[in-house]
Amino acid sequence: MRTGVMAKKIGMTRVYNANREHNSVTVLKIPFSTVIGHKKTETDGYNALILGFEKINSKYLKKPQKEFFSKIKQESLRKIKEFRVSEDNFVEKGKSLTSSHFVVGQYVDVRSDSIGKGFAGAMKRHNFAGLRASHGVSISHRSHGSTGNSQDPGRVWKGKKMAGQMGNKKTTVQSLEVVSVDEERSLILVKGGVPGSIGGWVEITDAKKKSLPANVPYPAGTKGNNKDNKEVESSLGQLDKNIQNEEQKVVEEPISSVDTNDNNKPSDNTKKDK
Repeated sequence: MRTGVMAKKIGMTRVYNANREHNSVTVLKIPFSTVIGHKKTETDGYNALILGFEKINSKYLKKPQKEFFSKIKQESLRKIKEFRVSEDNFVEKGKSLTSSHFVVGQYVDVRSDSIGKGFAGAMKRHNFAGLRASHGVSISHRSHGSTGNSQDPGRVWKGKKMAGQMGNKKTTVQSLEVVSVDEERSLILVKGGVPGSIGGWVEITDAKKKSLPANVPYPAGTKGNNKDNKEVESSLGQLDKNIQNEEQKVVEEPISSVDTNDNNKPSDNTKKDK
């Protein structure tokens, strides 16, 4: 079991494949990340990596956080996350993880806080049909209806679908395909939508219900350890190259159509005659 990473949701876009079919994708950016600690079975009862993400000025940290980083002799980081790993997938302290941790064609599970919608009724929150619009229904057209029996059991069962807080919950989406990996910009493009708002933190791990490709890096995709991923050219990078080539063609075409031969230039005598 490999470690996961934390990323930030940038937004959504679409990319085209070789068959000119477009896929809606979510762009996730992995900020600066480093391994700051280990947890092992002998001392803690389980194996895990402690990762830190995104550098931050220490003046924004609280006193306990400052003491924590000074104790481990580590620069201040915005986010700390622990990931369970198997014994053979430990990464050395100080190593930095990049987007090369994932490869194109791999499936991942993403987990983040969904967008909060506030207090919502049963129709919006649970997609209830509501009561009739007329014929005997008064002032309860959007009501959820009965909530249970009267004397037996004489209460509302736990988990009953009713009005209440909507969103702002940890939400997991499983088995999203990795469409592209751009290591230069530390971007990962996954097919489909990812819960949460733009700029929110997203936890990315290997998919539990899908097998890993043979070319994923072990124990992790760290800086300078991307031999397998150098062979895989990201579709986003290819798209940028295609755009640059088209721009060069547009610039070069009018220049190439002009004949720069000196013989075709009008002579000074011709100018005088005119």
